[in-house]
Amino acid sequence: MQLNSEIITTPPRASATVVLLRDEPEKGLQVFLLRRHKASAVLGGAYVFPGGKLDDADCSPDVHAYLDAPADELHRALGEPEITPQKAAGLYVAAVREVLEECGVLYACLSDSEATAHDAMQRQQWQQALHLGQSFVDVLEAAGLRVDTQHLAPWSRWITPVQPSVTNKRFDTRFFIAVLPHGQHPIHDSIEAIDSVWLTPIDALTRYWAGDLPLVPPQIMTLVSLLPHANTASVLQAAKAQTPPVVLPETFDDDASVRTMCYPGDELHSVPQRAMPGPTRLRFVAGRFEPLGGFEEFL
Repeated sequence: MQLNSEIITTPPRASATVVLLRDEPEKGLQVFLLRRHKASAVLGGAYVFPGGKLDDADCSPDVHAYLDAPADELHRALGEPEITPQKAAGLYVAAVREVLEECGVLYACLSDSEATAHDAMQRQQWQQALHLGQSFVDVLEAAGLRVDTQHLAPWSRWITPVQPSVTNKRFDTRFFIAVLPHGQHPIHDSIEAIDSVWLTPIDALTRYWAGDLPLVPPQIMTLVSLLPHANTASVLQAAKAQTPPVVLPETFDDDASVRTMCYPGDELHSVPQRAMPGPTRLRFVAGRFEPLGGFEEFL
């Protein structure tokens, strides 16, 4: 993983990410991770949650007509009064669209019933249609679908600092928690993602520490935030009880040119209140980000 030292002056691009969860009978709570293609312009080779940029079309009234909730309601749920209801609804649309495009999971019901659209062959066809350039609204209209936003719960908001550490782009990403719909099984698209895996948060962090699961800080810290939860019901309850924390890391290079990334609550950060559990500082050492206190500080 290469360290970036460029200062980015452009505004961060709005985006949405879906943290897919499931309850595995023997192992408990698990999270789904995709491995980006090594040639990807953003986080190539890293394991990430499905997601991508907010498109203008995601904020269109045309696609919002297929939502199961009004924009004002989604705006309140997102907890960002400074943005418009149309943008808030667009972020939900982007989350649902991206998770379908990247791993074939669809949060939608048939418009004329409450039946979940979970036929694997149909989902694959809709996924391929998006890859071929068909608009999401056209997919919804042709299939007679209504987007299911009620199974997406805002979890956090991450804003890339002006000196990004592992990319030369900035994003303003909303992380949504979502339980895998019954009967669906995510599969990486073999285009943008070349591998995928279900892991418990502790197993993912352990494999990261061992060097065989490349992760970047938002994924690392999201996994840490899931450690206290034994199952999906616990995560969803926590999501509903909180206002999603806003995390804008602040980066510093020390005298030895070691990059340090600080989070709210750290003595070097401009915001004194903690935003999340886990370490408040990560250092880039030997090609990876690690807490000052080692692996145990994740716990």
